[in-house]
Amino acid sequence: MLSVEDWAEIRRLHRAEGLPIKMIARTLGISRNTVRAALASEGPPKYERKPAGSAVDAFEDAIRVELKKTPTMPATVIAERVGWTRGMTVFSERVRELRPAYLPPDPAGRTSYDPGDIAQCDLWFPPTTIPVGYGQTRTPTQLPVLTMVLGYSRWLSAILLPSRRAEDLFAGWWQLIAALGAVPRTLVWDGEGAIGRNRGGRIELTRDCQAFRGVLGTKVVVLKPAEPEHKGIIERAHDYFERSFLPGREFNGPGDFNHQFSKWLHVVNARRRRVLGCAPTDRIGADLAAMLALPPVPPQVGWRNSTRLARDHYVRLDSNDYSVHPGVIGRRIEVVADLDRVQVFCEGKTVAEHERVWAWHQTITDPEHREAANMLRRNRISALRPVTDSDQQVLVEQRRLSDYDAALGIDLGEGGLVS
Repeated sequence: MLSVEDWAEIRRLHRAEGLPIKMIARTLGISRNTVRAALASEGPPKYERKPAGSAVDAFEDAIRVELKKTPTMPATVIAERVGWTRGMTVFSERVRELRPAYLPPDPAGRTSYDPGDIAQCDLWFPPTTIPVGYGQTRTPTQLPVLTMVLGYSRWLSAILLPSRRAEDLFAGWWQLIAALGAVPRTLVWDGEGAIGRNRGGRIELTRDCQAFRGVLGTKVVVLKPAEPEHKGIIERAHDYFERSFLPGREFNGPGDFNHQFSKWLHVVNARRRRVLGCAPTDRIGADLAAMLALPPVPPQVGWRNSTRLARDHYVRLDSNDYSVHPGVIGRRIEVVADLDRVQVFCEGKTVAEHERVWAWHQTITDPEHREAANMLRRNRISALRPVTDSDQQVLVEQRRLSDYDAALGIDLGEGGLVS
């Protein structure tokens, strides 16, 4: 079965590089029918179980010890010293992956960028506190700001996110790309958990990231640890944000932060940059013209969940509970949420719509849903109450008072006196 990585690479080669189907099949060593199926599909292939671990895993610590002593030691010599007696192919591959971490630093020269080629992305945690409602505030480590800067034009864009989770990160990432109106050919990241990692020079992207880049037809690069020079543009931008944007500003909520930040970035992108000799606004046109077009079908981002509505008619999203119309209790519903809205659908109809709450552990109830629940509860009680016939008379036997006197042993004489 075709892997998600190959599926994403097929779409990138076809959309970004313009390679024909026959050339893609020859390059990747797969059939042309497989290439056609990947290009025709709207989503990534299903998940495949990862292969079992390798026998060389038990020798990895010993290999690192030898590489630490002599980074250029041949794999055959390392195998002899650590006691490896099996085939050399898998052992040599593991040594090749581990060796770069122990080699001397490799200084890089001056980097230049072509139009539409690279965009650097990262998360910035502004040293400020922002209220999120319900008497709660978020500390700097809980306030991720997704930032993106284009290499050629130095165009800056950013958006505040509710969390670092993949659902929110990819939703914000798509908003920034859609706002540009084009897709950079290469997107560079620095080891974010929701994106992937660089292990021994090999980039391992998450399934969500493979699906995202496959729909866009672009390439995602995760840098090696401790290589800040490869994302210096975005690092300098973060320092600039803290020195020029934050001082003296106050925010009454996440929406106010994004509004102020967006207005400030609009001004900054029109300022002249010494390294460019012009402003980003003078270069953004050439940058966008060389990028990829937006996909005809946007990627599925944000929160998506399908479940059956329980009797309490609430759904939980990111620690908060949102009410749903009780008329669909027991039926299958779909919960869809982005950075701003939470929507619930049942058979294609909207049965709940709320503003996304950034505070934690809250219960959000629509007054219409509460009233509907009360009405249904009253109707159910009325339906279960026993029905009586108001026209039917209840007959009760009426006894004479003398019967009670006899039962109590009372003897009334003449004149009504007790004898």
